[in-house]
Amino acid sequence: MADWPGAGRMDLLLWRHAEAEEGEDDLARPLTERGRRQAKAMAAWIRAHQPKGLRILVSPAARARQTATALQLPFEIEGRIAPEACASDLIAASGWPGGGGAVLLVGHQPALGRLAALVLAGFEAGWSIRKGALWWLSRRIRGGDAQCVLRAVIAPDGLGPYPEL
Repeated sequence: MADWPGAGRMDLLLWRHAEAEEGEDDLARPLTERGRRQAKAMAAWIRAHQPKGLRILVSPAARARQTATALQLPFEIEGRIAPEACASDLIAASGWPGGGGAVLLVGHQPALGRLAALVLAGFEAGWSIRKGALWWLSRRIRGGDAQCVLRAVIAPDGLGPYPEL
């Protein structure tokens, strides 16, 4: 993988909002009951495994805010990761790859999948991240070369029975 500007490690966590209700006002669509259970299960996993100093950026859409709220951690609303965002918007919001630290983006398809493809394969492609799923990517330096490592891909249904609401 090409050497990126900046030095050191950066963790980028991509969390697609959980299942949401249908509706005409896209920004107002809330999570379904199943979506709330998905968010709660994934939030428990993230809290148990989160990198130090995690900064959480969340789309202004209701379904993304409700997903992030399950973490019970402070987060920032970030307009650059709204439903109509593109991969470059997510890069700008997160500071990837040279920003350092750890950033969790709670957002939407297709931008999250396109960003994952860009980071891992070097070009944007129509990769799909399932509703409620988390992809964890890390940038590190080994032998003077920048590398991208896929640390985890977790779907909420892989976490066992959803906790009760």
